[in-house]
Amino acid sequence: MTRVAILGATGYTGIELIRLLNDHPEIELIFAGSESQAGNALSDIHPQFRGREDLILNRMQVEKIPPAAEIIFCALPHGRSVQIVPELLENSFKVIDLSADFRLKRIDLYKQWYGYEHPFPALLGEAVYGLTELNKKAVSAGQLIANPGCYPTSIILALAPLMDNNLIEGDSIIVDAKSGVSGAGRAPKQPFHFPECAENFKAYRVANHQHTPEIEQELSHLRGSDTIVTFTPHLVPMIRGILSTIYLDMKSQKPEQELRSLYHNYYEKCPFVRIMDEKTMPETRFVRGSNYIDIGLKMDQRTGRLVVISAIDNLIKGAAGQAVQNMNIMLGYQENTGLGQLPC
Repeated sequence: MTRVAILGATGYTGIELIRLLNDHPEIELIFAGSESQAGNALSDIHPQFRGREDLILNRMQVEKIPPAAEIIFCALPHGRSVQIVPELLENSFKVIDLSADFRLKRIDLYKQWYGYEHPFPALLGEAVYGLTELNKKAVSAGQLIANPGCYPTSIILALAPLMDNNLIEGDSIIVDAKSGVSGAGRAPKQPFHFPECAENFKAYRVANHQHTPEIEQELSHLRGSDTIVTFTPHLVPMIRGILSTIYLDMKSQKPEQELRSLYHNYYEKCPFVRIMDEKTMPETRFVRGSNYIDIGLKMDQRTGRLVVISAIDNLIKGAAGQAVQNMNIMLGYQENTGLGQLPC
């Protein structure tokens, strides 16, 4: 059995990590950290784990983590992971960080998009961007994995075959994405209070969402040149799920079926990518509770634009499931071990 630890075990992502790892045949959770609930049993805070995961929660101090732990999941807020990850690495732990603290390669972008000066620029170069479908070899050898954001996962995987084959104009990408409320985290915030978001639908952080540079960074890498994205996120009054609708100008027109074949071939060895047929478009209910990403496409013959649509569960493929997928690759397990849950 491989022993692991989770820091930030009582947040939405931490809860999902515990649920997934509890069903993993090769993993034992030996440490769960929470500043706000230290000293309490995990199953007292989250009774759904009663009789399955009754660990006592500890303060998130590195010296408290048993040395037997091989991998540490950091499910902490942006700006908090960066305060503890360097010490974890110094103690020879492998780390999968689910915050944005090590995703960007340019240090100046942290001040612009996240509001803080990054104190460890050297680690930005060492961190592996953990989008497993695109970076499997690097993930397998990584010490620090920067788990991708939920919106970026839904967008980058939806566009990778086109970008990698230089088929679309890189300065005309428009992304209209919708997310459930759990994407804002478990800490109470007025805009996500039930009376504020129920029976409502709104755009937020228009033209300044913090995932924008992450999306542009990875698409630029795939394309081989700078790529600019118009990205508008929306809040949907549901708990979980992301649906991204992406509008693209092609460099030259291609038959829709040829593009669908391109996607099938590109993701042939990726167990969690499902390409929809011409009669079906992705819906969040088709992926809820699972590690799948569903991708559909439609050529608008009237405008000449290609429309690509993707759906993920923001808490699973957009966070905890992807982290477990990365862990499997790092440890040499089958990529889909412990991730066989059907959508619910």
